[in-house]
Amino acid sequence: MSRPGRLGIGIIGAGRVGAVLGAALRAAEHAVVGVSAVSDASRERAETLLPGVPILEIQDIVERSELVLLAVPDDSLEALVDGLAALGAWQPGQLVAHTAGRFGVGILRGIRAAGAIPLALHPAMTFTGMSLDLTRLPDCSFGVTADPAMLPIAQALVVEMGAEPVAIAEGDRPLYHAALAHGSNHLATIAAQSAELLRAVGVESPARMLGPLLRATLENALASGEGALTGPVVRGDAGTVAAHTEALLDYDGGTSGDVLAAYRAMATATARRAESRGLLKADQAAAVRSALDPEGL
Repeated sequence: MSRPGRLGIGIIGAGRVGAVLGAALRAAEHAVVGVSAVSDASRERAETLLPGVPILEIQDIVERSELVLLAVPDDSLEALVDGLAALGAWQPGQLVAHTAGRFGVGILRGIRAAGAIPLALHPAMTFTGMSLDLTRLPDCSFGVTADPAMLPIAQALVVEMGAEPVAIAEGDRPLYHAALAHGSNHLATIAAQSAELLRAVGVESPARMLGPLLRATLENALASGEGALTGPVVRGDAGTVAAHTEALLDYDGGTSGDVLAAYRAMATATARRAESRGLLKADQAAAVRSALDPEGL
């Protein structure tokens, strides 16, 4: 016997996020009635994570679904919603949820005239598009936004996927998403740059060397915030910072390299935060800034 309140769900976009969330909702005994997939990769992903679910045209999915999950690129979302609205595709009482971090429910205004219900469900997680992602959902939070009366529905859907819903106000969505992108995306860039430098000096397994250090640093930073800051910038060791800058100038072949630019930007931000919190004296901070830009470039 099926559980009460089960929905017929359509997934528009079998990318890394859509296919995984569809599989999680299916595991909660909702019925996934159709999925859209255009590329070979998305079709393979749909077949792997949503076996037996038919690959359908978008309008057919909307017509058959009680909940439509829009897992499409941010810049495609509004045009898709408005285009379907112009075709009269949306239905009264239908739930329509998107997974874009930067938007709340305002981007779904095109569904309201039809009486459909907008929800924003954004997983604060990086996805591979494989079954491994399903095991990560229990540790994952979702930023949820909805009209006040509909917020419990959004929260319940997230809980059913095994994750934790966190309410985000409509106007706070861009800052919320910037926080996640800054922490996750730029962390990946920094790790890749560090690995590149280690390979350049002959380290055969940069991941083995960096892994324990970066994991410990992240855990300490999440637990202690600025109290976890360490290294030459926070110590005011301008000589070491100058040596780093000179080495990176040589490695990057001048000032246009991305590694040097990232090092300078992050070291400058670290010095500013350390100084504002009393961890670095003003003269030390000035010396660090001078070491980062010795020629005043």
